[in-house]
Amino acid sequence: MAGEFDLWEEIQRQESKIQWLAGRHTDPVKRLRYLRKATAIKSRPKRWKTAALTMFLVLLIAPVYHATDSRRQTQPLMGREVPPPQFHQPPDQVAEVWLVERKAAYEVYSNGLRIETGNSIPHDKRSYASVSRSSGRLRTDGVQPAGIVYHTTESHITTFEEGNNARLQRVGQWLVEYVKRQRSYHYVVDRFGRVHRVVEEEYAADHAGGSMWADQDRIYLGLNHSFLGVALESQTTPGADMAEGITDAQLHATKVLTEMLRSKYGIPSGNCVTHAQVSVNARSYRIGNHTDWAANFPYQRVGLPDNYQLPLASMVFYGFGYGQEFVDATGSRMWNGLAKSEEHMRQSAAGQAISVPQYRTKLQQHFRQQMAELPESPGTGKLRTGRRTR
Repeated sequence: MAGEFDLWEEIQRQESKIQWLAGRHTDPVKRLRYLRKATAIKSRPKRWKTAALTMFLVLLIAPVYHATDSRRQTQPLMGREVPPPQFHQPPDQVAEVWLVERKAAYEVYSNGLRIETGNSIPHDKRSYASVSRSSGRLRTDGVQPAGIVYHTTESHITTFEEGNNARLQRVGQWLVEYVKRQRSYHYVVDRFGRVHRVVEEEYAADHAGGSMWADQDRIYLGLNHSFLGVALESQTTPGADMAEGITDAQLHATKVLTEMLRSKYGIPSGNCVTHAQVSVNARSYRIGNHTDWAANFPYQRVGLPDNYQLPLASMVFYGFGYGQEFVDATGSRMWNGLAKSEEHMRQSAAGQAISVPQYRTKLQQHFRQQMAELPESPGTGKLRTGRRTR
């Protein structure tokens, strides 16, 4: 037993040292980088004691760890003892946009938006589940869009130049027809900046799969039904740099489309997020099942605050985690949201006098219980099974 006691003492010393060093980093991104480096498992450890120590520290303090003010309040499940993290980006003003003209094949709006409507189709009637953050009660009567999820189409991209004009048009038309068959998105923005309505707004589209998000009032479970899907004709690129194939026309069209949808449905800016931010795998309890727009969505250019700074509801409320492959697919902008989420879980665990892994297990158990209470529906099916989607 003496050997085990010595190992525990060494663990305590190493933990205190890492906590102190992490606390010197005021920038959450730098703190996250330090912790991941400090708790990384070395290949081929020379001694079993070193391997056991490193593994324990990974499980114990992989969430952001730094010295805390003992006077700070703490938060348990569903965020009731400490102030929950902010899920909005004030000030939140929505420009007024109205329909100017409607014809058989298009609509024109007051902010210059033109929507091609010749390919629009119905799908499943919208009906979604959400959780009240004040009462914790489930509701399944949602019918109005609560937000927007931005996607990339992952389609073939050719060079955007005049010599490829015919090919660009042909590929764009093929893409709209494919999305129509699959009922994948509500809107597609092609590389010429044309906005195509595919699935009509009053219906759900199969765009988000297993997914969740939260605002100041509600937690949304299964965003196919609760959020509108807007896809830019493009391909995913890792890191902070936006794909070269994105055109200025696409960005402008996405901006005016976002303005119209926010005006029409009163959508808060904090509910306009990317697929990578909301996508989860409910089977493995990991976020980032899909990584389109993982860190390079041009929020500012489409008239929104940088929502990569927001914490992730899947982590804060349900204890989901992520792997190194997700970090590699993202950039420093999204790391801020991850750091805030991890720090919030760490404070909440401290408030209950339990370890972060124990707290995460509690959150995941709560998630399973909550999903069991929901009726089976297209909006929550992917959360129940963890099956992949587009």
